[in-house]
Amino acid sequence: MHMAEKVAEIVFPAATTDVTPFEVHVPHAALDDLKKRLANARWPDKEPVTDWSQGVPLARIRALTDYWARDYDWRRAERALNALPQFRTALDGVGVYFIHARSKHERALPIVLTHGWPGSVFEFLEVIRPLTDPTAHGGTENDAFHVVVPALPGFGFSDKPAEKGWNVAHIANAWAVLMKRLGYERWVAQGGDWGAGVTTALGHIRPPGLAAIHLNWAFVFPEKIPTEGLSQDEQRAVDAEKIFRTQGAGYFLEQATRPQTIGTALADSPVGQAAWIYEKFNAWTDHDGDVESALTKDQMLDDISLYWLTNSAASSARIYWENSPSSYVGGKIDLPVGVSVFPREIFRAPRSWAEKDYSKLIYWNELPKGGHFAAFEQPAAFVRELRACFATIRV
Repeated sequence: MHMAEKVAEIVFPAATTDVTPFEVHVPHAALDDLKKRLANARWPDKEPVTDWSQGVPLARIRALTDYWARDYDWRRAERALNALPQFRTALDGVGVYFIHARSKHERALPIVLTHGWPGSVFEFLEVIRPLTDPTAHGGTENDAFHVVVPALPGFGFSDKPAEKGWNVAHIANAWAVLMKRLGYERWVAQGGDWGAGVTTALGHIRPPGLAAIHLNWAFVFPEKIPTEGLSQDEQRAVDAEKIFRTQGAGYFLEQATRPQTIGTALADSPVGQAAWIYEKFNAWTDHDGDVESALTKDQMLDDISLYWLTNSAASSARIYWENSPSSYVGGKIDLPVGVSVFPREIFRAPRSWAEKDYSKLIYWNELPKGGHFAAFEQPAAFVRELRACFATIRV
């Protein structure tokens, strides 16, 4: 039995400061173990409500995990990753996994895309080729990017830090080292969720070479929110933040205060890990009542499987603890900033506040469709946003 448990763990080769090619090969025993656990799941009683107000409805999580056990194919997801150039390198002692897809266009603009929680590099799979090869995807060679997509420390195929201290500023500094190590002298950064936190930190740090940033979730709340005189857009943001804080942020408080406790529960239960993430996909994507109209079962399970197979529940939750107390006050940034506002974001940033914080607001657009997982939900629109935002700063 101990042998089987050992085999099921994914072991990464030790990272050095070299940039080392990496391929994903999850041991077969880990997939067998997952199926066994799904088959032996113990379920709670059915909720006494007819909606998601108590969390994931029993019928919905059973349907998702039945599909996971029977029809879902992790090897397909693995092939999609392995079709891209993947690497690992040590940044401040932690092995970081990243996809690095270079454009054939020499003058392409290097960009680092940062995911958040409960996201992953899977969010960006559909945008990498349109960004690197714009002439094959409705653009011109002037739209080309060299694309770097790292997994946050503690997430996916990156190492789990053994020491505390990996907050967004620490990660931002590591990304600056990564871009330099890859030979990029002038580059831009993009992010949503914790990726927006890292990208905002980059905007404050202003490492050599960083030319501009783009956010699909801008933290532009004032230090003290005025109690009167708010515009309609400002009031809408305040109201949405309050609803989130009072009705949707239980997971946030748990991960910010007791990541190890929730990590213990989720590390032992794939059904629990699935429910913990599936609830967020339902709450934060743009749909009319069925989350699967925004993301397919396969897309959601690619992401959920990555958390499960790398045993990242606790290590990913710690990003909340590391950045506690956190707020939606991002502070003033003097670097060029672009913002895309998707309608079903947790709150929509008001332009008036962004203009106060960002002295060089080079791009602003409010889109008709999409939610918190912008690149995942609306890859074509996301690509258009990045092309339009950074067109002004290309040399």
